Amino acid sequence: MRVLWARGRGTVGEVVSDLPAPKPAYNTVLTMLRILEQKGHVTHEKDGRAFTYMPLVDHGQARRRAVSHLLQRFFDDSAELLVLDLLGHDSVDPDDMRRIRELIAKAPAASPDRPKGRNPRR
Repeated sequence: MRVLWARGRGTVGEVVSDLPAPKPAYNTVLTMLRILEQKGHVTHEKDGRAFTYMPLVDHGQARRRAVSHLLQRFFDDSAELLVLDLLGHDSVDPDDMRRIRELIAKAPAASPDRPKGRNPRR
């Protein structure tokens, strides 16, 4: 997806060439693009003999979907549990911790259209 987001569109060969070493096999990338297409993340159009793939979701949408899935699957829909887990395992860089505190201070209250996660301390 990162290659397609950066390029805007690309054939399997172009995606392979833009990937870092060690480069995966052409068929591996083709399989991944087909799976991403089945999941609605990319689409393709015929360009001569090749297919050109284009992203259907932007990076922000993909990130939000992934985090939502992670919250639902592993953290009982609780952002608090996720943050506690992230901050509890490794030492957190002091600059990162400062930025996190600033973001929390600036964060708006939960909006009515946003489902609230379960509070693990209740």
